[in-house]
Amino acid sequence: MNILALEPLDLAALLASRVCHDVISPVGAIVNGLEVLEEDKDEGMREFALDLIRKSAHTASARLQFCRLAFGAAGSAGASIDTGDAEKVARGLFADDRTQLIWEAPRVFMPKNKVKLALNLCLIAAACIPRGGVMHVVIEGEGDDSRIAVAVKGPNLKLASHVADLLEGHSESGSVDAHGIQPYFTGLVARSCGMAVQVTASSEEVALKAAPAVAATLQTTAE
Repeated sequence: MNILALEPLDLAALLASRVCHDVISPVGAIVNGLEVLEEDKDEGMREFALDLIRKSAHTASARLQFCRLAFGAAGSAGASIDTGDAEKVARGLFADDRTQLIWEAPRVFMPKNKVKLALNLCLIAAACIPRGGVMHVVIEGEGDDSRIAVAVKGPNLKLASHVADLLEGHSESGSVDAHGIQPYFTGLVARSCGMAVQVTASSEEVALKAAPAVAATLQTTAE
């Protein structure tokens, strides 16, 4: 297993590609809807186009707001983020008629990297339930002892095989692409705030737990 060490420019480029991939679909749908409004005079088609534009604009906004907190600076160095804001963007992106989001966390200001870690763990978990399901987020503890857990259940539940390795900064191929950059970035964020991520997957549930690195090491040793 090879250790990944990306140049800053490569990391930035891959993250930008990931964000563009997430946003381009709803933006493209908005463009298509506007073209229908310009060219089609049928009232039924125009109403369909307006509905498409409304839904796609909402989706694009939700994805951008989420990405701003999950990947962006979100304030100056050392800034803290309200966990209530994190819950809001998470609900905007994940909570719909297919997915139920259960968020259990006190509304407090947390170091921005820990909030970014929680949101990125949600992204990894969401990818495990392509047909929807239940996502359960728990944030507990204070200061250096804070812990984050994200678990998902749902039909067609599956964790991509490369996720656990990329979280640890490893890659079998020695490289990473725009599809794998998000879990790799999540691992970088975890280590930046002294935390380690443990992943467990079964046919019924995928769980990602972030705890202080020393505590996680002691637990693994005990097991």
